[in-house]
Amino acid sequence: MFRPLTKRGKEGRWAFVNAGSTAILVVYTGFIALLLGANIVYLVGDMSETGAAYFGDIFRSADVRHAAWLTVWTSILSSALAILFAVPCAYALSRARIPARAVFDMLVDTPIILPKIVVGVTLLVFFQTALGRGIQGLGLQFVFAPAGIVLAQFVCVSPYAIRTVKSALDGVDTRLEDVSRTLGWSPGQVFLRVTLPMIRNGIVAGAVIAWALAMGLYGPLMVFAGTTRQMTEVLPTTIYLELSVGQIGTALAITMIMVFFAMLALFAFKKLAGGQSLW
Repeated sequence: MFRPLTKRGKEGRWAFVNAGSTAILVVYTGFIALLLGANIVYLVGDMSETGAAYFGDIFRSADVRHAAWLTVWTSILSSALAILFAVPCAYALSRARIPARAVFDMLVDTPIILPKIVVGVTLLVFFQTALGRGIQGLGLQFVFAPAGIVLAQFVCVSPYAIRTVKSALDGVDTRLEDVSRTLGWSPGQVFLRVTLPMIRNGIVAGAVIAWALAMGLYGPLMVFAGTTRQMTEVLPTTIYLELSVGQIGTALAITMIMVFFAMLALFAFKKLAGGQSLW
């Protein structure tokens, strides 16, 4: 026969629960401390191998300045294009009842699974076909050109942007959209006034992910756009070229600049996306 839980029994149960919660918190904190500690060790180790002279050299180098500017504007442009495509594509995959939607969903994910260098090879081969040569014949030069950098970045990062925006759309309560339609709003008005404000953070997050991936993209650009100095060389390829000639200090200096620039940009995006404090 079951006896009712006594006061002592309740206290014992809560003590057990509190002890379990404390143990879980300690484990989680340990993992976070391990991850942060590893990152700090990496950064400190890199900084210890990089002197101020190396930073002065790269700031005075016209090649590095050109590569930095090319990296910035191509990554921003490709991530902006990725978001412009991501919103309608994600909406179609999340809301529309289209035939063979699973096939389209799989095709969107294909560039994520493939090695990124395969994207560069595929683009290079495509522009050797009659259709590709016809496109370039219109004055749109992509192979071994800055436009090719944007194209390769866009192809590689747009699936991540689509997935991020789709996740935000899947989290929206569709009953709110249905109620708005009963009030006489058109589908466009519902999307602009109801759906879009609720997925704003998802769109910003997709832009952050797309930009970060485009900023560090390397393999497809080497194959499709090349590494010509002051033409198609971006910072990731600059790091490779400096390492290939034994300039480890210069490569580390460029690496540290990219790390700190990315951290500042991500902090700014997080602040703008959610209005949340960084501390």
